[in-house]
Amino acid sequence: MTGLQDPLNRRQRQNLMVKRAFPLSKVYRLLEPGPVVLLSTSREGKANVMAMSWHTMMDFAPPIVGCVVSNRDFTFNSLKSTKECVINIPTVELAKKVVACGNTSGRNLDKFKAFKLTPEPASRVCAPLIKECYASLECKVIDASMATRLNFFILQVVRAWVDRSRINPQTIHHRGKGFFMVAVKTIRLRSKMK
Repeated sequence: MTGLQDPLNRRQRQNLMVKRAFPLSKVYRLLEPGPVVLLSTSREGKANVMAMSWHTMMDFAPPIVGCVVSNRDFTFNSLKSTKECVINIPTVELAKKVVACGNTSGRNLDKFKAFKLTPEPASRVCAPLIKECYASLECKVIDASMATRLNFFILQVVRAWVDRSRINPQTIHHRGKGFFMVAVKTIRLRSKMK
């Protein structure tokens, strides 16, 4: 406390605290940024898809997205060399397929065939849209300078597609260790934010 004497000693404060220490390795579960997406790429005529939950909006217009793709993932080299991808946003109905994509590698498996996902041509990139997803964002890498060190790519969305017939689609959010939260309820409050 600034300028005031703290009337409680350390033990008394600890007894009053409801919060407890939390493992740093699990902090990501608290800050999970958004829905799990299916990131599709295409390199040398071979399309691939991976599940990704580590992404964040960085700007509104043009839309800029930051994402982490591990250099151990088959998608990493495709994204780094082609500098384009599609962020496909699935709904809860695709949850098992999304997890299956995340649990396998595209090195030796055609995930589109294996998990019955339908690739559709994009208009601005070579990577495919996924028909079953309710939205698809065609992206170009605008900065990969942090990819080598941090596996972080900065993408600009150059074309967006959405199935407008789906009202309040339920997306899935990774909570760690095979647990997912389903986005269900939407509330509206007065806000000056975009």
